[in-house]
Parts: sequence; C-alpha cells; structure tokens
Amino acid sequence: MNDREVINDILVHLFNDIMALEEAAIIDKKYEDISNSEMHVLDAVGPEGGNMSTIAAKLRITMGSLTTAMNRLVLKGYVERNRSETDRRVVNITLTEKGLLAYERHRKFHMRMVDAALKDVSEDQVPVLVNMLTNLKTFFYQYEKVRTKE
Repeated sequence: MNDREVINDILVHLFNDIMALEEAAIIDKKYEDISNSEMHVLDAVGPEGGNMSTIAAKLRITMGSLTTAMNRLVLKGYVERNRSETDRRVVNITLTEKGLLAYERHRKFHMRMVDAALKDVSEDQVPVLVNMLTNLKTFFYQYEKVRTKE
C-alpha cells in the first residue's frame, strides 16, 4: 500500500474504533446509565455550561434531538435546566456534580488518546499533524455544507 492508501485505511477504521473503545473505556458500572451519545452531550455542555441552541450547534443536531437527550440527562441527574433571567425563551444547561465527574472521565480518555497519538511524534512534527487534522476537519465541514445544499 502506498502512503495515501494507508492514510485512507486508517481514517476509514479510526472512527468506529474510537467510538467502540471510548464506550468501553468510559461506560462502566458507575456510568452504566448513560450512553456514549449522552456522554458527548455532556462534553458539549462542558463545565462552563451553555444554552440549548449553542449546545445543539456544537453537536450539529436539531433542537428536538437535543431536547430528548437533555430530558434523559436531567432525569438521570447529569444536567440541570434553568431559564435565563433576561430572556425566558433561553434555556441554560449546567452540569451537576455527577455530570462534571462524567465529563472529567470523558476528557481524561480523550487526553490519553491524544497522548498516545503523540507518543512517537517529535515537537517539530506536532504542527504538521495539527495542520493535517485541521485540513481534514475543514474538509468535513465544507463537505457537509455542500451536501446539505444539494
């Protein structure tokens, strides 16, 4: 295989591998009541919290899908909803203590993943890797915009 084929093979398999390994690493007895998708919602809320529309935009999901996820997360005790004092139409979301613990567990997994990716990479190679990943992210964002206009 040439380098392009190797990169393609890695990218094709990487997403599924990450999702499966992430779920196995994060969802244990303590967090068996939460799905990997719900964990990503907690990640989008983050320690600083946010309003529903901002969180939906981060996740690139509809407000309806986010509302469904938030209903489950509120019932499970991971997040709290609060109406804005200045604009009652705005619903702000914050993580509870339980939500913060789950968020931190998820973040630690991601940092271990980044550390593993950078294990044999020299400091002068890091900007190249960042550039490559940024280009890939840009490709996906542009592809999505074109696809949704069709």
